[in-house]
Amino acid sequence: MTESLQALSFEAAFQQLQETVQRLETGDLTLAQSLELFERGVRLTARCDSLLENAELQVRQIVADGAGGYEPVPFAAWQEEEL
Repeated sequence: MTESLQALSFEAAFQQLQETVQRLETGDLTLAQSLELFERGVRLTARCDSLLENAELQVRQIVADGAGGYEPVPFAAWQEEEL
């Protein structure tokens, strides 16, 4: 559990989140342990959410190129189009 959350992939963070929830659901923890795990679960949720938001932005940046294909568009250009 000492691994930095920022270094975790989505899959690793989600796996740890699932394990955290399972441990909390057992009810065999002290209040202090439960609070510690709950806090970690919140941080893992935030990490997963951040990674999903970044993935969504990458998907949105891919646009049709007019020739039946797709090309990546820099995020800054995409933002200007939305305004």
